[in-house]
Amino acid sequence: MRAVWQLLVVAAHTRVRTGAYGGARRAARGAGRGHPYTSPVIGSRLVPRLWRRLDVVVRDLPLALLLLVPSFVPAFHSHGTQLGGLPTRPFEALTVVAICLQCLPLAVRRRRPVTCLAVVFVGFAVDQLLGYHTLAGTGLSFALLSAGAHLEWHRRATVLCFSVAYVPLAFVLFRLGTEGLEEFVVFYLACALVWGIGAWWRSTRKAEDERRLRVAEETRTAERTRIARELHDVVTHHVTAMVVQAEAARCLTAAPDRLDQALTATSDTGRRALTDLRHLLDLLNPDHRADAGTPPDRDRDRAGARTPPVGRLLTLVEQTRRAGQPVEFTEEGTPAESTGSADLVAYRVVQEALTNALKHAHGGRTSVRVRHGAQEIVVEVGTEGSGARAASCGGSGRGLAGLRERVDVLGGDFSAGRQRGGGFVVRARIPARSLS
Repeated sequence: MRAVWQLLVVAAHTRVRTGAYGGARRAARGAGRGHPYTSPVIGSRLVPRLWRRLDVVVRDLPLALLLLVPSFVPAFHSHGTQLGGLPTRPFEALTVVAICLQCLPLAVRRRRPVTCLAVVFVGFAVDQLLGYHTLAGTGLSFALLSAGAHLEWHRRATVLCFSVAYVPLAFVLFRLGTEGLEEFVVFYLACALVWGIGAWWRSTRKAEDERRLRVAEETRTAERTRIARELHDVVTHHVTAMVVQAEAARCLTAAPDRLDQALTATSDTGRRALTDLRHLLDLLNPDHRADAGTPPDRDRDRAGARTPPVGRLLTLVEQTRRAGQPVEFTEEGTPAESTGSADLVAYRVVQEALTNALKHAHGGRTSVRVRHGAQEIVVEVGTEGSGARAASCGGSGRGLAGLRERVDVLGGDFSAGRQRGGGFVVRARIPARSLS
């Protein structure tokens, strides 16, 4: 039973040092990253960083030496794992071989876990059969734990080979020693438990890695969706207005004054598009803004996207009117000083609805109503005319789908569809301070 307890104690101690204690240490290190105080000791961060860059064999070598050196100390003789009850023999030349076989392979316990386990088991068998009982006998627990934690291939075959090799060793020790058969069974179960601890550690680590990959992929997908939504909002409206204005300019060649106004409106729309695209590029590459010495843009929401205030809706309406779309704008209430993301979503709803009106119901009367309340912003954009029918079935629908997602995130309501009397209407109710 002494061998069993020593095997389990070593395995538990190894798990605490490398698992729980290591996790607490990493958590403490991670929690301290944002602390304003910086330690003057450069080595406190430099040494761990350099240590992680070393080869895994170099990092495991201290463990092998830590077990090797005390194994040669006479005071620790007969303090190792004892299996079979054979009398302890004094040190001799073969003792050095047995100790080295059980200790030195631990340097490759993560690089070559099967090789490490096989060599350590041979050394353990020599140690037990000749009755040396050195401290190096505890190396078997390290090898089993490492194999269970780091072995990726042929795990069942490794367990089978270990079991097959253990049976003759146990049989010989049973015939030569004084311990009963149950002691060897318990020792084998202890070895299986140590392997199981390593396997559990491996599965936990693998699950955590998969979770991190999944979170990273979800974050990447969400970021791509947000950028695509911003790009759609910025480009579609301005380009649609420019196309409509350019088409109108072709019909105004006989009226130079109106032609000049149309070309000026097209040029202004293009400049606004370039400005918004620059803001979007700054979002994709924020380091460029810092390197260029450009002050930060305060007109942004918490997610980093540019936030056009609802007060700019009149400018948006005027731009749409210059593109030849009759728009009636009504605004009720007073906009709050800061409504966070709700401000941006309300602006995007009006922008997308006017863009669809230009594309699918050009020339049809369009009404924009915005009501500012204490708890919510209500937006309604309706378009009359036969062209409004195309708005519900034409286009990709990406803009309306993106608006629905934006409003849903804030806990609001969104609807878009044809009216009974003809035309198309977009309605949105946005909580004013849901993400302020």
